[in-house]
Amino acid sequence: MSSEEGQVHSRLGIRLNKICCIGAGYVGGPTMATIAAKCPHITVTIVDLNEARINAWNSDSLPIYEPGLDELVRSCRGKNLFFSTDVKKGIEEADIIFASVNTPTKTQGVGKGRAADLRFIESVGRTIAQYSTRSKIVIEKSTVPIKTAEAIARVLTANETSGGTIGKKFWILSNPEFLAEGTAMKDLDAPDRVLIGGQVDDAVQVLVDIYANWVPRDKILTTNLWSSELSKLVANAMLAQRVSSINSIARLCERTGADVKEVSRAIGADSRIGPKFLNASIGFGGSCFQKDILNLVYICEQFGLNEVAAYWQSVVDMNDNQKVAFTHRIISALFNTVTKKKIAVFGFAFKKDTGDVRETPALTVCDMLMADGGIVHVYDPKVSYEEAIQEFKYHGIEVNKDQFIFSKTPAEAVDGAHAIVVLTEWDEFKTYKYEEFYQKMMKPAFLFDGRNMLDHDGLERLGFEVHALGKASSSGSADEGQGYITRACSSPSMRSLKPMRTLESGA
Repeated sequence: MSSEEGQVHSRLGIRLNKICCIGAGYVGGPTMATIAAKCPHITVTIVDLNEARINAWNSDSLPIYEPGLDELVRSCRGKNLFFSTDVKKGIEEADIIFASVNTPTKTQGVGKGRAADLRFIESVGRTIAQYSTRSKIVIEKSTVPIKTAEAIARVLTANETSGGTIGKKFWILSNPEFLAEGTAMKDLDAPDRVLIGGQVDDAVQVLVDIYANWVPRDKILTTNLWSSELSKLVANAMLAQRVSSINSIARLCERTGADVKEVSRAIGADSRIGPKFLNASIGFGGSCFQKDILNLVYICEQFGLNEVAAYWQSVVDMNDNQKVAFTHRIISALFNTVTKKKIAVFGFAFKKDTGDVRETPALTVCDMLMADGGIVHVYDPKVSYEEAIQEFKYHGIEVNKDQFIFSKTPAEAVDGAHAIVVLTEWDEFKTYKYEEFYQKMMKPAFLFDGRNMLDHDGLERLGFEVHALGKASSSGSADEGQGYITRACSSPSMRSLKPMRTLESGA
């Protein structure tokens, strides 16, 4: 028996020594690089029709930034990790296939703005059926609505019949990712859990055995397909709920004189609650949270669970409200106008340690500041001007290039600025010499900390007027803060809050 034959599953008849991943994005790339590093006996090939993206994976400049990813790819690439545009060959040569393609929110038709657009995952099913010459295990790695596996199975089976290739079998598994951008490589190396859903024990065990090369068995959870698919949506919904919950309390703190940091510490000390995701912020962003919650809302509505749908919709509404209210606070503090005023924005990525700008809160803040006439100068260590403009275009927002400028250094961004607005929690922002920034800025010099990450007392001693989330501004007492909020809420711009929020939640 050859070594190749010796790596064929005795009951399923599939080869165990090769993996193909369709989709070379934020999930597929890091996940497959980790599998290749942990399983040197398995050849891993990532395929994607996007030639530029594949070329980037094969270069010294990877298409995504994630701490630790570059080193891992370099150590495996060309050995047992390969990147290719030859989808047909990848499918033919591997019997374990991961589907890791984008599942965005629909932008038109039934379910627009809420339902997941499954055309890419459906296309993967049809492509696998077209090029398969033997049985395969097909693994959903993309975040998908419940019952998507059933749809993929129907596509595969129907194409078997029409193609006259009856005789091979397809086993569908669900293996959702639980990665946080910025810590994805750590999450992959030492996951809290690995979830695998499937209906056939032998197929499930194949994937269990792969992860067991580095993940303790007690952290590999197995469920049925539908529980696995739903668990991913619910996990993101629960995390986003905590963000919106603490942000709602931050708004209350601003009116009452309480400090949201102290409240977070107090409630986080309760072991039943815990401290994670209790930092008040400008709001959540990224490709997952809003998309997955809106998908959950749509699913609930489809099953007639309107009260449940409304509950989860409120999480997104609160997040949208937080971005809008924060921006109105900036404009109000700057004497109710930012027209022709230079505003230094620190950070455009939706969170630190990533260059990802999808659904970033900075989009709303910058758009509103520019709409009021402000001149926004952005500094972000990992985001380019082109990437930011692309996200604006995706949301149908026209940008005046004279109002939206990317600075090469933070000092360049703050020179002559009326305010600094912190929108991403990059660690380097804590290390800057703000006394030098203060000297370069217009007076009074404002600082709006949308991440509650800086030393506010120290900044105030330097002369900054600091506005932080979840506590009254340094410009007045709690009572005066109450008056400020009342005035802001009665302004014409604040009265437009609801329609703006509606537009955002449908983006």
